[in-house]
Amino acid sequence: MRVLVTASIAPFIHGGADYHVNGVCDALRSAGCQVELLRFPFTFQPEQTIMDLMEWLARLDLRAPNNYRVDKLISLQFPGYGAMHDDHVAWVMHQHRAVYELYDPQTASPELAALREKVVAYDQRSFARCKRVMANSQTVADRLRRFNGVNAEPLYHPPPQAEALFLAEPLGYVFCPSRIETLKRQDLLVRALALAPESLPVLFAGDGGQRAALEELIAELKLESRVRLLGRISDAEKRLYYAHADAVFFAPFDEDYGYITHEAMLSGKPVITCSDSGGPLEFVRNGETGWVVEPDPQAVAEVLQQIRRRPQEVKRMGLAARMNWSEFGISWTNVVNRLLEN
Repeated sequence: MRVLVTASIAPFIHGGADYHVNGVCDALRSAGCQVELLRFPFTFQPEQTIMDLMEWLARLDLRAPNNYRVDKLISLQFPGYGAMHDDHVAWVMHQHRAVYELYDPQTASPELAALREKVVAYDQRSFARCKRVMANSQTVADRLRRFNGVNAEPLYHPPPQAEALFLAEPLGYVFCPSRIETLKRQDLLVRALALAPESLPVLFAGDGGQRAALEELIAELKLESRVRLLGRISDAEKRLYYAHADAVFFAPFDEDYGYITHEAMLSGKPVITCSDSGGPLEFVRNGETGWVVEPDPQAVAEVLQQIRRRPQEVKRMGLAARMNWSEFGISWTNVVNRLLEN
């Protein structure tokens, strides 16, 4: 079977989406499919570039490019799901969030407001042409229903190198691996740390546009001795930091899916997340496999103090998280079977 997978690429911006894209292509190849990946360059501004790309994709016929018949088209990201094919499955990671759940009419520019109208119309037409629409999480499925009236099945997939994650003795720190950006809310953890003077130190892994602001906040709160910024680390190093952590902090705002939740659970670590964090809430059970608290520094600080004072309870929660993950039945085999169904 010839399968064409489409996705977007934002030059020099890399993260979980790349693992998702490459993971599904590898899984399809392992299942015996002949796979090609087509990625469209995407820039967030100016808004006109997005409109131009939508217009071009709406005319793109991918049924038989260069007379090579494509049996199935699988689109993962906006705006690739607007291309034409008779057997087109949209497995949506997320839509163009800036015009959906992150859109604020009070602060939106006229250009963004105009783009919003065009994107919503484009999505409606695109999903209507797809044979099936699926979502990579219940959170994304809920957005599709809320904003577009589309009923999408949530289809979970495992994090990269899931089989290599392991559990080891905790060494006394809270681990926070993520791209350092506003929506990931590392600042929430730093502010909580300032309110919990007896808590374990925090190790941040990753880089991003808000690193300088985070460093300034750490200095302002005089937390340099209790925080370590590791920067970019290798996958092997990340697995070690997961394995030896006491707990993992992952409390973004309305996350689509979030590999970190899964990686932490597979490493036998409880997860600290928030009531508005989206994807992680589909997996973390408050008080059993982690903590779900309000996105407030004091609420997070109370959890940090609990982690320090009740290490055996924290260990039990981590073991429960590791055992609980298997109950979700997440595998690439299941993903491929669902995507290739007629």
